[in-house]
Amino acid sequence: MKLVPLADRVVLKQVEAEEVTKGGIVLPGSAKEKPQTAEVLAVGPGGVDKDGNKVKMEVAVGNKVIYSKYAGTEVKLDGTEYIIVKQSDILAIVQD
Repeated sequence: MKLVPLADRVVLKQVEAEEVTKGGIVLPGSAKEKPQTAEVLAVGPGGVDKDGNKVKMEVAVGNKVIYSKYAGTEVKLDGTEYIIVKQSDILAIVQD
């Protein structure tokens, strides 16, 4: 199966960051906050603003992004968890 986002939606997969305290202790999953960094897996064709103008998608497949903490809808498909967000919930593209 494949997720194909509509309008200005974006499919993300969270990037797992290993949490280690300054003392070198690895935190278990339950003690960590969810990461807000994700990889873009799919991008919709773009939405329409309130004036009827097409909204250009500013993110692309493969981008690493930071998104709003409580944004989106979590979806589990074939055992993998994804997040579907609106483009406006993406705060920044992470560049190396």
